[in-house]
Amino acid sequence: MYKKGLAVLFVLLFTIPAVVFAGGQKEESADKEKTVVVYGAFRGEEAARFEEVLKPFKERTGIDVIYEGSPEFETQIVVQVEAGNPPDVAALPQPGLMRNFVDRNALVPLWPQIIDRIEENYTPAWKELGSYKGDVYGVFHRVNAKSFVWYPKKAFEAAGYEVPETWDELQALEEQIIADGGVPWSIGIESGGATGWPATDWLEDLMLRTAGPEVYDQWVNHEIPFDHPAVKEAARYMADIWLDEEKVLGGPAVIRQTNFGDAVKPLFEDPPKAWLHRQGNFIIGFMQERVQANVAEEVGVFAFPSINEKYGTPVLGGGDQFVVFNDRPEVRQFMEYLTTWESGAPWAAAGGALFPHQDQDFSDYGSEIEAELARILVNAEVFRFDASDLMPAEVGAGTFWTGMSDFVTGVDINTVLEEIEESWPEE
Repeated sequence: MYKKGLAVLFVLLFTIPAVVFAGGQKEESADKEKTVVVYGAFRGEEAARFEEVLKPFKERTGIDVIYEGSPEFETQIVVQVEAGNPPDVAALPQPGLMRNFVDRNALVPLWPQIIDRIEENYTPAWKELGSYKGDVYGVFHRVNAKSFVWYPKKAFEAAGYEVPETWDELQALEEQIIADGGVPWSIGIESGGATGWPATDWLEDLMLRTAGPEVYDQWVNHEIPFDHPAVKEAARYMADIWLDEEKVLGGPAVIRQTNFGDAVKPLFEDPPKAWLHRQGNFIIGFMQERVQANVAEEVGVFAFPSINEKYGTPVLGGGDQFVVFNDRPEVRQFMEYLTTWESGAPWAAAGGALFPHQDQDFSDYGSEIEAELARILVNAEVFRFDASDLMPAEVGAGTFWTGMSDFVTGVDINTVLEEIEESWPEE
């Protein structure tokens, strides 16, 4: 009996992973310390593409990166942090989450070497978006951009239309299309419980072009009221298109009933029922299958034109910033890897993502369309995060959506903006 027990003890000693206790704290084995745990919102195909991003890093360093994605990421990451059990790294889709965790003293500020990499390989906007209270916390990787206008390439060229670079040129194109018996724009904002969000994107893009990034930032942070004259001016530009019966397919009355994903399809009818559609890079996935199968020949795209030349051609969008909860050498190696184009190329080749890296090779993208979108993004003098994602949820995902929906149906813009302003939560 004694010998049998001793034998079992020896088996246990040699099969249980070694742990060392110091000061009451358990330290993981050396092998486990070579693992980086990353948590994010990527799932399905996006998660599979992110896994491809991880392979070159694993092969080169021997460090295993374990990724976990969740549909409840925004809720669960807060739960993990509050429980004192955060992942090593998290991919945050909203800058507000980063600030929240900094205020909880949960994040590790980035170190000098990686800040140097960010300054070398990103435009200043990305460092600013990843900074808070004087420190840099976030590395941006996969991003999306929304300031694009799509058109039916073959028909557009056959009609003799030219891509506009300024607002005056865009207005001239609209008038030319109308004179030819066509309709310039197809617009839809229906999105179930999120109906209205495409309208907020339009207003945000116009704010950047008419008021500039500084006033845009003040608006986002409620340093100026929501119904400030600058917002009304941007809305005037929007109304010139949205509320014009000749410029919108079906007229303003159908905008609220048209699903945002269906709104691009009329451009690719034969002949086109409309010629222009403003939306983010993801809209390719909502085009007809025959169009998606031949994007290079069927689809044209240009940057939403400049209005005030001193602001250039701003880009509105979003993205995932990676932040650090646990500071270890392998975590630092992984974060520094994300600042390199090596980490973006596999996803770019697979499609469905843009990247802000200055040293990227546009030929690595799987389609010329996405390469062109990436050029627009990288060359933008001004980039700003989607305002509704930065505002308090009561506004950004509430009254801003519903208010812009009301605007489309004929409610006076002054009333709309005043009601949104009244809904802003008390500080």
